[in-house]
Amino acid sequence: MHELPKGANIGLASLSEDTGSVVVGLSWSSAAGDGDADVSVLLLDGSGKVRSDADFYFYNHPAAEDGSVQLLGKVPTEDGSEDRISLDLTAIPAEVERILVAASQYGGASFGDLNDLRLSLSDRSGEALLGFSITDAAVETAFIFGELYRRQDEWKFRAVGQGYETGLSGLATDFGIDIAEEEEAAAPAVGGIPAQPTSSPLESAGSASGPSDTLPAPLPPSPGDAPSGAAAPSGTAAHEDPDGRTAAGRRRGTRTAKKKVTLPRTAKKSLAENDSWKPARLFPVPSYKSDREREVRATSVLLSVMAEVPEFGRRLTAGFGAPAGRMQTFTEVSLPHGDTPKRPDGVIRVERAGKLWTALVETKTNGNPLKSEQVQNYMDIAARRGYEAVVTLSNDVALEGTPLVEVKTDGRRKHKVSLWHLSWAEVAHQAQMLIRHEGVGNAAHVWLLQELLHYLQHENSGCHGFQNMGASWVPVRNGIDDETLSQGDPRAVEVVESWERLIRQVCLRLGGELGQKALPVQRAQRGTDPKSRRAALADRLCEEGKLGAELRIDGTQSVLSITADLRTGKIRTSVDIPAPIGGYPLSVAKRLVRALEAAPADLHVETLVEGRTGPRGTLERLRPEPGDLLPKDGAAMAGFRLSLFKGMGNTRGAAESGFIRSVDDAVDRFYGSVVAHIGPFEQRRPSRAKAAAGSAETG
Repeated sequence: MHELPKGANIGLASLSEDTGSVVVGLSWSSAAGDGDADVSVLLLDGSGKVRSDADFYFYNHPAAEDGSVQLLGKVPTEDGSEDRISLDLTAIPAEVERILVAASQYGGASFGDLNDLRLSLSDRSGEALLGFSITDAAVETAFIFGELYRRQDEWKFRAVGQGYETGLSGLATDFGIDIAEEEEAAAPAVGGIPAQPTSSPLESAGSASGPSDTLPAPLPPSPGDAPSGAAAPSGTAAHEDPDGRTAAGRRRGTRTAKKKVTLPRTAKKSLAENDSWKPARLFPVPSYKSDREREVRATSVLLSVMAEVPEFGRRLTAGFGAPAGRMQTFTEVSLPHGDTPKRPDGVIRVERAGKLWTALVETKTNGNPLKSEQVQNYMDIAARRGYEAVVTLSNDVALEGTPLVEVKTDGRRKHKVSLWHLSWAEVAHQAQMLIRHEGVGNAAHVWLLQELLHYLQHENSGCHGFQNMGASWVPVRNGIDDETLSQGDPRAVEVVESWERLIRQVCLRLGGELGQKALPVQRAQRGTDPKSRRAALADRLCEEGKLGAELRIDGTQSVLSITADLRTGKIRTSVDIPAPIGGYPLSVAKRLVRALEAAPADLHVETLVEGRTGPRGTLERLRPEPGDLLPKDGAAMAGFRLSLFKGMGNTRGAAESGFIRSVDDAVDRFYGSVVAHIGPFEQRRPSRAKAAAGSAETG
């Protein structure tokens, strides 16, 4: 992989023979586990401006209709997370000469608060071609990471690294994007997580309506307008709304998105006489006689919906380097291989401009593992026939640094084949995001996705995602219980890997319900070897008997913590809330208790005091006496920690008494009954920008 210094450029053709479609990744890290930014892309013509506001892609306008640009969202990595952008360079209109890739901070934060700012670019097969690290970030609230530009029918990349203090708004105006001046009220934040009134855990935590008809706005500047690293011109300061994003980012007066269709908030009243009447389903799930029947049915159902619903098919294949185009899917295809032909479970073909992109599909259901020999055969067939990819589907969740199957590639072959994996949980997540939150082109497509989601979630489908903590789970629990488990035990590493898979699946499910990306927080330094990191966590498990994880929901500041204590058999879910600045301590305590009026009585509330443990108690005891939260010695309150405890399932699976089910239930209960109800307290807390201004004045 080529490392570029700031200002350097390179032709993509010199890096790979296949750069018609590339994936750009933007990443950063934070020692505290916090920090986030919005990614955006701008298409510029020869004048250095957008042709129209439709050339600006961001969180509320994530994809071009022709598939040339698609924001794929965040994906977990070993160092935290990475925002990925798919660019089909063959589909970029001829009048577009530059593609800018940028990101902006919000909520008073700057890029100097983050570490390891980095851009990477990969080809269609997923091979990393180049990287560029930004090391001089300071007070900038927006950055152009890099740009792709045309030179004599060839695409080249330039490492820009230009920062702006005027954020999203200043950048966008520099490139000809019209921004509405009026501010728009936004929903209050809830402990850093958007407030959602809920009647039951996660039932209505996410909006069931489609995306706003009005697209938000602004982002980045042009490398030629100001010296690298310089501040943008004054007078373009952005207005901020309560959740920290700029008002311009919430409202764009000149650009209207095409209306998308989502499921209604409430289901239509059933005409059935009683509950025993079951509605007819497009994809019925009878009692299957074999796992093979499950695999055949699941593959056919999924591939048919992918071909029929363009938004869904494109979403699942864009990350694999597939172009945007006409998609057809096939099942039970016979392909020659040695003495006997091989039959992959499915084939995906996408046509664009007379060229074909082809992927073979291998499917497993019901927890069955992928077989290395099978996948290796399909990799060999794909290489010989000039296919681009092999896609595996199973209940398992892939981890970086720990491949699900071992395959060998022949380095002498000129044609590269990429190997990708999808969990059934990820397929369900993408379907739910479209039908509940982001919308698709027409009502029939919504219905198809709803039927697919019902099929995947049915107990007989075998497509339930990760549901087994593995053979090492019970021995490790027993070893912790009788204190015979020693550090360095490989079984502990297997449990840590299973725990990481479970947490990533929890994030997919939670994100699908809320309509936001939810990702695990990684506090390891960038470049840490995955095996070394998991070995260290396994040693800690042997010593402390605990598994821990932290989750962050996209665009929020709060971190939701999960701890499974294998010694006590309890799961703890918690969140830390900073205390308001300048408020009277007793008033702050009373306000918190009022905000938690709908929370369960067994909620534990602890006052955070620097350097020691503060007062704590259950909400039931604190409701009549909020003053019990005040430190007796008058010490300053840094904030509060809210925690719920739940009994841990004993078995390794996802049955009613299983560990996986208990973790799911604990997260659902905590978010739905606690996090979604602490908005009134958070609304009264001054923004970080105002707090900083107040501190400067008193100093």
